[in-house]
Amino acid sequence: MQHHLSDQEINRRSKREELMRLGIDPYPAEPFERTIDSADIRQRHQANPDDEILKNVSLAGRLMGFRIMGNASFAELQDAAGRIQLYFRRDDLCPGEDKTLYNTVFKKLLDIGDIIGVRGFVFVTQLGELSVHVQEFKLLTKSLRPLPVVKEQVDEQGNRHVYDAFTDPEQRYRQRYVDLIVNPQVRDVFVKRAQLVNSMRQYLSGKGYLEVETPILQPIHGGAAARPFATHHNSLDTKLYLRIANELYLKRLIVGGFDGVFEFAKDFRNEGMDRFHNPEFTQVEFYVAYKDYRWMMDTTEEMLEKAALDLHGTPQVTVGENVIDFKRPWKRYTMFEAIQAYMNVDISAMDEAQLRRTANELGVETNDTMGKSKLIDEIFGEKVEGQLIQPTFITDYPVEMSPLTKKHRDKPGLVERFEAICNGKEICNAYSELNDPIDQRERFEEQLRLAERGDEEAMAMDDDFLRALEYGMPPTAGIGIGIDRLTMIMTNQSSIQDVLFFPQMRPEKAAEVHSDADFTAAGVPQEWVPAVQKMGYLTVNQLKEANPNKFFNDLGGMRKKMKLDLKMPGLDEVKSWLM
Repeated sequence: MQHHLSDQEINRRSKREELMRLGIDPYPAEPFERTIDSADIRQRHQANPDDEILKNVSLAGRLMGFRIMGNASFAELQDAAGRIQLYFRRDDLCPGEDKTLYNTVFKKLLDIGDIIGVRGFVFVTQLGELSVHVQEFKLLTKSLRPLPVVKEQVDEQGNRHVYDAFTDPEQRYRQRYVDLIVNPQVRDVFVKRAQLVNSMRQYLSGKGYLEVETPILQPIHGGAAARPFATHHNSLDTKLYLRIANELYLKRLIVGGFDGVFEFAKDFRNEGMDRFHNPEFTQVEFYVAYKDYRWMMDTTEEMLEKAALDLHGTPQVTVGENVIDFKRPWKRYTMFEAIQAYMNVDISAMDEAQLRRTANELGVETNDTMGKSKLIDEIFGEKVEGQLIQPTFITDYPVEMSPLTKKHRDKPGLVERFEAICNGKEICNAYSELNDPIDQRERFEEQLRLAERGDEEAMAMDDDFLRALEYGMPPTAGIGIGIDRLTMIMTNQSSIQDVLFFPQMRPEKAAEVHSDADFTAAGVPQEWVPAVQKMGYLTVNQLKEANPNKFFNDLGGMRKKMKLDLKMPGLDEVKSWLM
């Protein structure tokens, strides 16, 4: 991607060269030994201002502000734990005759965004600000791009007001590294995400279940109804798929004799992108032998209540205008009961034609590829799911919707399956797993028929999985829990992009740049083209949209700045360039 340097970027590159001429490596290889961070300084000082450790501290971080005041200056340093003020005094840094380190390096060659290491002692200024009196500093990284400058003011009532914040969502997601620097509160979301995963991992490990890894590249896309990403393995000369789920491999391990297995997995589905969907996502799946879906509902409640307590100290979590309560027990509906309760229509005995007609009457879009199961799923998803705010189990799905699920022990035509819905979205999907290989083959064959009708999300036949079932899989309960959506709820985020460090984005468009010949063809004399480009006019279209009087004045200023030995054109001539 072509990038035209701004004046600040050019200036920072010049400073880099000047540092090197002074014998200062702007990117030194040796480590910098840190003894403390900004948060630890505050905690120790609050507990004991005379703590011996505070008399000799070493910390490192990014410069986020300067106040240059002659022979003494202040700066603000940000590390992973927070921010703290630094105090620099020329004669402490340069006790001898040579004052270059302070007068030149610190005052002229450092910028906001540079990373430095400092050594000194902790004190409190006359204004009561906890600070580090710097006795030594070392440049660790020279920043060549200026950070967005986020300004903050405190009014007379003590309220903080932020200006020029780095808030554009697309910029934040594309440049998450900048987002994390200038919006440090964003880090808290990802810290809580890690805590959530750790809480669930500890819970499952504490039950004695084994954490495992299964293939991401799979010869057959199975375990869910979704469109896969396909690739080609050159050495094997075979088509492979990025997994859409790890279910079938985990159940193979149950066949192999493990009582309980789980995996935090990256899965991939080649589908639409919105604030609830990313093509690459994380879920935990776990399977436990000799259990059923009723046991799994109890287990899910227990695990997610624990997670809320671990993250927030309470089972209640604020999400937008709602307070979500993960405390057990959760509300339970069958799918048909939920549709009847919220839409006042009983679809339990309807055939495909009746379901299609009902869906249309309810304003649910359908198409000819949708079979009975898909129609039921669309009605529920479009009309009921969004109304379920508190954690709710939806149970006992039609058999057509669940090709990997055991038939219900008491209700013909249904299967032993549940989904947990929270804040209007599914957060998990669980079954009493189908372990009858003959029944499973028939379900796969039905999926093949749906594929022939054009359903791109239908499952494929997996003969090896059927072979595993033929050896015998014990009665098993299994579940998949979406970590991304659960994190959205646990951290009060409205978009999945806000809980992913690097969400998938459309390709970034390179800025359009016209050549010198384009500008001369538009009437700009060749000798003035560099000045026009330096002023930020990278295309003829931008030039044509310029205000003539402002452009003329700016051109005069650029002529002086670039020290061009050219006669300044008149206003009328300059106006002709813009026509």
